[in-house]
Amino acid sequence: MREVCRARVLSLNKTHPGGPDRSSVRAVTETQTPTVVRQLSTPESTELASLASIFEDLQFVLKCCEELVARLARPTEDDVVSHALWSAALIAYVRCFSLDKKRYGLTEKDLAETGLKGEVVQWHSMLRELRDHLTSTTTNPRERFVIGAAQDAEGRAEGIAIVSSPLSPVEELAVRQTGRLALELSKVVDARMGEAQRAVFQSARGMSVQLLNALPEVRLDGTTD
Repeated sequence: MREVCRARVLSLNKTHPGGPDRSSVRAVTETQTPTVVRQLSTPESTELASLASIFEDLQFVLKCCEELVARLARPTEDDVVSHALWSAALIAYVRCFSLDKKRYGLTEKDLAETGLKGEVVQWHSMLRELRDHLTSTTTNPRERFVIGAAQDAEGRAEGIAIVSSPLSPVEELAVRQTGRLALELSKVVDARMGEAQRAVFQSARGMSVQLLNALPEVRLDGTTD
């Protein structure tokens, strides 16, 4: 995997200004935080919920990458935590591009909106491949194993050895590139969330009081009554 990462990681270049600040979810109104809301089940609310889920996944990817960069700066032998962080980051990243009936997902076309130039799509595809490798159900993604026969002085087998060859760990540059892509995608999703929030608000404003009162309550203060 080391050679693969090194081959693809050098060509993502940001072309628009902006610091490393993270996007945040914007509010539609200036009202105080409510203690109870009515659960909406409209097409607009479903899309917003999907976008919020994707946004959180991308933020999770970014946090994993930040922690992983810090750990790679102080490498340790057989670093289980780093492997877990990288696996978790890749799983969450690829999940953002899943399309099904339950969740709206990103597509490769959305990569163009990040403002990144270079082999962005190729790097995205490589992340998918790495996710598949790390979550394989048939092969060990950390080590390769071969079985060898030890010979005595006359050439006859005198023992069996299990030989393991650890695969190369992820490189810091690959982690930084992945975090950068997740950050730029989160900005794209954040902008869409603002639009979706306004659409949901307009839809809710069009509902009658009776209809709103009939919807399930979701309490935000931790109480159940």
